[in-house]
Amino acid sequence: MIKYKTREEIEIMRESALLVSKTLGMLAPEIKPGVDPLHLDKLAHDFIKDHGGVPGFLGLYDFPNTLCTSINEQVVHGIPTKKALKDGDIISVDCGVIMNGYYGDHAYTFEVGEVAPEVTALLKATKESLYKGIEQTRSGRRMGDIGFAIQKYAEDRGYGVVRELVGHGLGKVMHEDPQVPNYGKQGKGKKIQEGLVIAIEPMINLGTHLVKQLPDGWNIVTADGKYSAHFEHDVAVVNGKPEILSTFDYIYEALGLPKDSIVA
Repeated sequence: MIKYKTREEIEIMRESALLVSKTLGMLAPEIKPGVDPLHLDKLAHDFIKDHGGVPGFLGLYDFPNTLCTSINEQVVHGIPTKKALKDGDIISVDCGVIMNGYYGDHAYTFEVGEVAPEVTALLKATKESLYKGIEQTRSGRRMGDIGFAIQKYAEDRGYGVVRELVGHGLGKVMHEDPQVPNYGKQGKGKKIQEGLVIAIEPMINLGTHLVKQLPDGWNIVTADGKYSAHFEHDVAVVNGKPEILSTFDYIYEALGLPKDSIVA
């Protein structure tokens, strides 16, 4: 059952989402060759606690860390380790927090040093596909419209769209209804209504869309070993239109990058 949110709840959730945004912004300049993901995890844990939040992933379904750090062919749910990042790597940093009883949850894929041009293109297309999905998050449209927009944008550029992992509703529980696939058919699926809050998170692969799970029970990797990118925003339907509760602006500011256009 979908739990639609009041304006007051959405504003509380914005605070949770923005703490995740600030955490990712704090981490952005730390992500470079020679740094290990476990160090990033410690920084994130302390930052969230210092700013009045609770790490949302730590202990969730028995996950052992504050961050999911997925490197190169890892799609999502990577467990931070002490293995140092290398020049040319990419790393998806997925973070969740709880504040005032509500979750925030979003992700960004970072370049480590100088990466290959085709990898930069993958990251750009994945992020752009996220905003294509957000544009469809309007009252009266269907969940399939979100997935179709993401899938079409990515597949038109030759990328593989992961099927087994999807976005989700968000609220007092990390994973609420509805599921938000990154593929679909226009006009199909549950109707989008005022007060819906969802995490939209395309996971797009440089090669095949197929994935497999590693023996640790967490790490999901591409079946062909090629790179995968992952971007995620928290989005609410307000006055019938999408309102992004999270932001990448703290990342852009930390890295000296221009801001993306805002979806209204």
